[in-house]
Amino acid sequence: TSEYFGNLFEKDKKKLNIIYKLFVDKTSHLLKLIGVNVNTVPVLDLRIKGASNIIGDRSFSKNKNTVSKMGDICIKLFHENSIGTIIKHIPGHGLAKVDSHNFTPIVNKSFKYLNKNDFYTFRNKKSYFAMTGHVVYKNIDKLNTATHSKKVIKHIRNKIKFKNILISDDLSMKSLKGDIKTKTIKTFESGCNIALHCNGNLREMNIMANNSPLISNFIIKKTSQFYKILS
Repeated sequence: TSEYFGNLFEKDKKKLNIIYKLFVDKTSHLLKLIGVNVNTVPVLDLRIKGASNIIGDRSFSKNKNTVSKMGDICIKLFHENSIGTIIKHIPGHGLAKVDSHNFTPIVNKSFKYLNKNDFYTFRNKKSYFAMTGHVVYKNIDKLNTATHSKKVIKHIRNKIKFKNILISDDLSMKSLKGDIKTKTIKTFESGCNIALHCNGNLREMNIMANNSPLISNFIIKKTSQFYKILS
């Protein structure tokens, strides 16, 4: 688990460098065997006591510095193996007390606290992709989850400084309210570049496709940059 590697980072960095590199090398090899060139890691959410266990040991640590540094290592090693990464769940799912697959998490912490802690782990990461969290940060946007919030997306771009392709988490998750057409439109209006849909419902997939914009010059530019690590 990620937590195991986070603990190893804090206790024995020399041992971590050997074991984690082996883990990433082997994982990358298996991914490439089946034709996969992107892995949905690292999870950069903090592990918070009393929060929903949906993040659990997918988090590297409760320590923000450990999570941030392990994220950097993870991204670097996968890129060296010609595998892209998706940092998630930007700007931070750790404080959520409910599972966003089933409910809408509402985080009441101040903007100052979030910026210093949960948002910190995502700052200045070199991943070509990031996935939003379906979480409401009440002191930034009372109504919308990060995925549907222009205010949160603006913060992700300007303060967390993520400048690459922003992907929504699965739009079929119950944290998001409204029908699939509304969810899709709001996802792109907020500033996400790609909308993710995972439940396999073909009717919903068609609705999403019909309400998604054409591929933008931004995506063409960023995917071209990503392709360079694949060669």
